Amino acid sequence: MGICLSLTAALQASPVVFVAVTEFTLAWTHSIEKVRWEEDYAVRLDAVSGQPLLHAVQARVRGSAAGMEPPPDAVLRQGWYHYTPTITSPPELRLTRSEFTPDYEVCVQGRCRPMADWMTSDGGVTLLKACLKPE
Repeated sequence: MGICLSLTAALQASPVVFVAVTEFTLAWTHSIEKVRWEEDYAVRLDAVSGQPLLHAVQARVRGSAAGMEPPPDAVLRQGWYHYTPTITSPPELRLTRSEFTPDYEVCVQGRCRPMADWMTSDGGVTLLKACLKPE
């Protein structure tokens, strides 16, 4: 069980990259405000379907800026606004990656690596979803 990454522009031709992980942090820096965001996820099996699902556990943003205000229930601790995401079980994450901005980072057990370490970007959208290891 883990996450699968694929390029949406070439779903038929793009290989699916499997990352074996049950907990991870997705991190990025806002392209204009240069503010770091982090979202913690868990990959769990759905009790009914038996299929893996993403579960958004918590999120945080380092400060705030125009158009990037943390939600009203966010708590400021040591320079970070901590909050629980509104959508806790997204079916997938559609991550727009550009050559003009730093890449997303995937952090596992406190070690962060650029998403490009697993899947190169085509400058479009990378799809991240919970999955079982492909055969």
